Amino acid sequence: MRAVTITTRRLPARLGGLLGALAISAGAMLSAAPAHADETTPTSSEAPRVDLVLDVSGSMRATDIQGKSRMAVAQQSLNEVIDALPAETEFGIRTLGATYPGNDKTEGCKDTKQLYPIGKTNKVEAKTAVATLRPTGWTPIGLALRGAAQDLGTGTTTRRVVLITDGEDSCAPPDPCEVARELAAQGTHLVVDTLGLSHDDKTRQQLLCIANATGGTYTDVRTQEQLTGKVKQLVGRAGDTYKVTPAKATGTDKCATAPLLTPGVYSDREKFSEHRVYRVPVKPGQELRASVSVSLDRAVARDYGVLLQATDASGQELVRGTDAGSGRTDVASTGVRWSAPSAGSASASASSSPSSSGSGSSADRAVCLVVSNSFAAQPGVQAEPGLPLELTVDVAAASPAPDGPAAGLGRGWVLLLVLTGAGLLTGLVFGWIARWRIAVWREN
Repeated sequence: MRAVTITTRRLPARLGGLLGALAISAGAMLSAAPAHADETTPTSSEAPRVDLVLDVSGSMRATDIQGKSRMAVAQQSLNEVIDALPAETEFGIRTLGATYPGNDKTEGCKDTKQLYPIGKTNKVEAKTAVATLRPTGWTPIGLALRGAAQDLGTGTTTRRVVLITDGEDSCAPPDPCEVARELAAQGTHLVVDTLGLSHDDKTRQQLLCIANATGGTYTDVRTQEQLTGKVKQLVGRAGDTYKVTPAKATGTDKCATAPLLTPGVYSDREKFSEHRVYRVPVKPGQELRASVSVSLDRAVARDYGVLLQATDASGQELVRGTDAGSGRTDVASTGVRWSAPSAGSASASASSSPSSSGSGSSADRAVCLVVSNSFAAQPGVQAEPGLPLELTVDVAAASPAPDGPAAGLGRGWVLLLVLTGAGLLTGLVFGWIARWRIAVWREN
C-alpha cells in the first residue's frame, strides 16, 4: 500500500512534465512561421507644441453653460486638460482681454499677453495662473493669433493653436480671418483650431473662417464636458501629427481625374454624403496601406458612417473599411490594406492588360481610393464648408505571408494535431491511472 501511494503521487508530476514537453513542442512548431520585425517610423527631434488662446473678455461672465459662467467652465476645463497633458508636449497659454478694465478701445484692443510660456509644464503653476483670470476687457482675436504664432516660434513641424472664445473679434483691424490667411501663407505650419462658446452666426462664421484658412477645425461647444474632451483631443492630436505636416489634396468624383498620391499624409474637406476619389500607384508585389480620419467639427445627426474603398480603374472593389458612429465621437476613422498580385500571376496580367488599364502607364494602373460618408448636419448647423479629413497613404513590399489560405491552414492543422494528440495522451494516462487505482483497491 505504501509503494502504491508513493507511485500515485509521482504520476501527476510526471504527467505535468509530459504535457509541458508537448506544449513546448507545439510552440516550437508554431514559431517556425516567419517572424516580422516591428515597423518603425522616423521621429522628429522637435517636441509637439500647443498654444491655447483663451478669451477673458467681459462677455465671458455670462452664465449660460449648464448654469455656470463661461469663464468658470473654461477654467475648469483647462485644469483638467493641464492634468492630462502628455509629458512630451510643450504647452502654453495666451490670453486676450484679461488685463485692461477701462473703456478706451485703443488700449483695450492691445490687451493680449502670454499667461504661461510654452515649454514643459509645471502643472501647479499653470493651474494657479488660470485661477487668477477674471473676465475683463475687449476681444482682440487677430492680435492674439499673431502673438500665438510668435509664442510657438518656427520649425519644420506643425504647431497648433487652440482658440477658445465666446464672440467675434471686437477690435479689427487686424481681421482675424486675414491674420489666419497671412500665417498660412507664411508657411509656418501653423494650425488653428477654434472652439465657440456662443452660438450666433457671426461668431460661427468668423471662427470657421479662421480654422479653414489654416486647415484646423471648428467646434460649437455646448457643455463643459464637450469643451474638456475637445481640447484634450486637440492636444493629443498635436502629439500624433506634429511629425508630419499634411499636404493639401483635392479629391474628385471620378477615378480618371483624381489626384495621384505618393506615400504621405494629406488633408482635404469632404461635404456631407459625398464621395471623394484619389489614386495611388501600386506595383505588382507591393501592398497598399491607407487610412482616413474625418473630424466632426460640428454637430451631426446620429447613425452615420465613413467608408474607405480601394477599387481598380474600372470601379471594381478590391477591399473596404468602414467605421460607424453614434453622433457622440469627435473623429471617425477607418483603414484598408491590399496587396497587389505578384508579377507573372494571372490576376496581375489581367490588371495590367490594355483592356483594364488603358495605356498601361503607372498612373492608369493606380488603385483608386474612395472616401465616402453618410453624415448629415443637425438642424441649424451649416453644411458648408465640408468636414476636414486626413488621409494617410503608404506603399510597401507585400508581406511575405502565404498568398493563399492553404499555408495558414497548414500551420493551423499542426496546432490542431498537436492538441488532439495531447488530449488523447492525457485521456489514456488518466484512464490507466483510474483502472490501476480500482485494481489496487480491489486487491486490498
